[in-house]
Amino acid sequence: MQTPIYLYTRFERFWHWSQAGLIIVLLFTGFAIHGSHQLIAFKTAVEVHEVAAWLLITLWVFAIFWHFTTGQWKHYIPTHKNLVAMARYYAYGMFVKQPHPYHKTPERKHNPLQRIAYLLVKLVINPLIWLSGLVYLFWGSASEWLPLTLDEVAFLHSLGAFMMLCFLFLHMYLATVGHTPLAHIKTMITGWEAPHTDEAPGVEPEDDASPVPEKL
Repeated sequence: MQTPIYLYTRFERFWHWSQAGLIIVLLFTGFAIHGSHQLIAFKTAVEVHEVAAWLLITLWVFAIFWHFTTGQWKHYIPTHKNLVAMARYYAYGMFVKQPHPYHKTPERKHNPLQRIAYLLVKLVINPLIWLSGLVYLFWGSASEWLPLTLDEVAFLHSLGAFMMLCFLFLHMYLATVGHTPLAHIKTMITGWEAPHTDEAPGVEPEDDASPVPEKL
């Protein structure tokens, strides 16, 4: 009989849901500042956006420290193993109830496509939003040495926001395609992955990197 697997630590779950909430707040207020909607007053949107931005930056700093001190960064190392199988599963297999080609363990939490997607978020989207936002906030000083106009900085910040919005929609959709619609969401709330039988027979954990500590 299969037993539940403890996949996500308390900090991972706190980081995930706090980040998600702050990103949604930033997108909502950011698009209000951009003029995309008038569901909140402009002045309020600016104030809330700035506070949420500093909270998110603080959270990212702690998360970066945590990833490197615990070895959790290894979960994001790209691998070609099972990459084609995962792409085929997401493009076709999951719609016809084919078995999942990847086996999660505490040492291998993300499949090959997830690793690439999350790495792009961490190395491209997050820095783009972070840096352009700080430059925009401190434009009075940054304009003296940065070879960009304020409009160009605003464009880069908006580009990062739209990229994050696309990722958020895709992430929310894929969160519902587990062995039950709420399985992945429940795992990210409790930390425990319930046993299920939707994996292909003989699927084994990856062996492309050294084990990652489970503590914290």
